[in-house]
Amino acid sequence: MTTETTTQQWVKSSYSDNGGSCVEWAPGTASTTGIVPVRDSKNVSGPVLGFPADAFSSFVAGVRAGDFGTT
Repeated sequence: MTTETTTQQWVKSSYSDNGGSCVEWAPGTASTTGIVPVRDSKNVSGPVLGFPADAFSSFVAGVRAGDFGTT
């Protein structure tokens, strides 16, 4: 993904706990690029995955609805 990651406003998942399994995303990017960048909060210089905004929205809706269970 070629989106600049150092100037973006990153948001940590509210589902992340203090156990180190955290993801962050930059929601402000979606309005201009249609892509939601996602990264590992423990490795902010590491790779960033880019998801189409509509797919990411569907994923979040599924999480909220409990479609993926809890493990």
